Order: sequence, then C-alpha cells, then structure tokens
Amino acid sequence: MRTRTVCKSTPAVLDAAGALDASTVSVASTAPTVPTAPDVSSRSTRTVSIDRRIVRTRRALRDALATEIEKTGDLSQVTVTAVCNSAQITRRTFYSHFKDIPDLVRVTEEDTLESLRPYIVRIAATNLEELQDAISHLQPCPGAVEALEFLKERGKYMSALLGNGGDPGFTHRIELLVRDVVQDRAAKGINEYVGEALLDYYLTYAISAEVGVLVRWLTCGMQEDVEIVSRMMTALMFVRPGDLYNRQMNFNVGALGAAIAFYEGE
Repeated sequence: MRTRTVCKSTPAVLDAAGALDASTVSVASTAPTVPTAPDVSSRSTRTVSIDRRIVRTRRALRDALATEIEKTGDLSQVTVTAVCNSAQITRRTFYSHFKDIPDLVRVTEEDTLESLRPYIVRIAATNLEELQDAISHLQPCPGAVEALEFLKERGKYMSALLGNGGDPGFTHRIELLVRDVVQDRAAKGINEYVGEALLDYYLTYAISAEVGVLVRWLTCGMQEDVEIVSRMMTALMFVRPGDLYNRQMNFNVGALGAAIAFYEGE
C-alpha cells in the first residue's frame, strides 16, 4: 500500500507583485523574534539636553539672586518669589532645584569654590624662581590670568555675594580654600629659623591680602583689565611698605621667627 503524505496548508504570503512567495512563508513562520536594541544615542541625547536645561536654570537663578541682592541691598531680604520673577521661572521649578534661598546661596558658593580650586592649585605649584622671573619682567604669576578670567565670568553673582549686602562668610570660605591648597607648598624650603608660628601668621596675612584685592576688584565693577590685576597681585606679595616711599626697610626675618619661637617656649 502506498502511503499518502498530507501537507498542512500554510497562509499565503504575497510578494510585492502579488505572487505566492513560499520562501517568505518558511522564514516568517520559523525565524525567532529578535528584540529591538535600545536606542542608546537617543537616550544620551535626552540626558545631555536635560543636563543643559538644569545648568541654564541654575545659572538663571544664580544671576537672579545677584539682581535681587543688588536691588534690596540685603541678602536676608531676598525672597523666592522675587528670584523666580527675575529669572522668569515658576516657584515649582525653583523648589525642584533648591529648598530655599539659603540653599541656593550654599550650592552656588560650593560650586564656585570647587571649580576655583584647580586654578589655585596651578598658582600654588609655581616656585620662587618662576615668580622672580615673572616679577622681573612685570608678568603675572603662571595661572593668575586664567583664575581671574574664571572669576570675571562669574562677576555678576560673585560681586553681589561678596559685597556689603551679600554673604559675609563667603570671603572667609575663599580664604580657607586658598590656605588649604597653599599651606603645605608654602612650608617647603622655608628658612629653618622662621618657625611654624610666623609662617602661620604670614599665610593668614598674605592670603587675606590677596583675597582682599580680589574682593575689591570684583565688588568695584572689575574696572581694571584681568592682565593688569593679575600682574599687580603677583607683585604686591613682594612689595614692602618702604618701597612705596623710596625707603628700604630691611630686617632679619629669621631672627623674628626665632624670637617668636623663644617667647612661645617660655
């Protein structure tokens, strides 16, 4: 007896011309479903776009804060509503970034100090030979111009926060940042008779003076060019009061340090 082979019918699949395409039927019925790969590039683009919006929003709030400090003359009088109106954003948007005005101030100052640190590190890495060469040619300390340009770009809110109506503690936090960066570097190769006490007071004096020059420049409208101020700040570290009046006033720094150490030991 001859065995009959019964073939199960399959749905017809037509090609573009309308004819039956058996190969298409076979592939379509047996090929596994391949999952679609996620669109990484699209996701990355969206993330960058969101990040840029956050940066723009925070910059607008930062500048609006400065505007309101200048308008009221007192940081404690600045309100969320006033900042939002100045920045042209909603209160809901503000609260999605910050808790209140003090939080906006804190984040702004912390971000500024964190970004400023590498510039201070670059300046602190300069040795005395490089400084002497710069001063002899009336040039700024390496890295000083870049640091001042960084600050000038942020001059609007920096001047407001550092001014009379701003945050009195901001200047001190800048001084702490500079000391943290330079104190170990300053102690290397120092005159052995100077001692820790004199060095500590000298750093306090020098850092306060340099930061004071920065604050004065920023809060007075940054009228002098960055190049001029950076050269001046470099030279001021080595100017003695007598130099301003054509009178040299030399003294033995090592002896002063030894005397301070002697009296401390008593």
